[in-house]
Amino acid sequence: MEGFVFTVPMALTDYIPVLLFGISARLLMRDLYNKMAKGVFACLDVGVCVAFLAGFLKATYKLLIALGVGEFPLLNTLFLPLQSTGLLLTGLSIVLMLALRKRSAALAMAPLAMGCISMMVLGLGCMCAGLGVVAAKMKKKILIPVFVLCFFCYMGMGYLASAKDGSAASNWIEQGVNTVGQLLLLLGVGSLHKAGLKEYKL
Repeated sequence: MEGFVFTVPMALTDYIPVLLFGISARLLMRDLYNKMAKGVFACLDVGVCVAFLAGFLKATYKLLIALGVGEFPLLNTLFLPLQSTGLLLTGLSIVLMLALRKRSAALAMAPLAMGCISMMVLGLGCMCAGLGVVAAKMKKKILIPVFVLCFFCYMGMGYLASAKDGSAASNWIEQGVNTVGQLLLLLGVGSLHKAGLKEYKL
């Protein structure tokens, strides 16, 4: 961070609010565990963990600079998206706890589940479509079907995960589809890398 020098005491002090948040979150989770549906509590659990991680990474970013180890911008860049996501999930879980009774677990998680699924589909769609466009620009159109198939494998994995009956066979099928999807992604990305994506001007 140009124009500003972090000292070790200043950096260590940054851990204090992170630790205080962690203690508060731990107490809150213990007290609300029996008041929330499992899915809602999972939302709270993920939320506080992500928010805590955001603060911890930011404090570590400052400490590494203060110690002269070096500057790692990613630790600082991750703070805002992680913090905002974590606090949103934490707040949402509290609202769901108050708005819906414990036995309405499925109803409580339905809007959240649909929102997460929509985000996943949108994100994967943008990723695969974007990589397809990059492939076309690099005159590697043969890779477009690879990214299309990768997208459908991801979607198939999501469907199988929600529809599986808990049997070993369904789990093997789900993981098989997931593996194929990851192999297709690696094939596509690896081919773009080999074709010189790093130096290519988009």
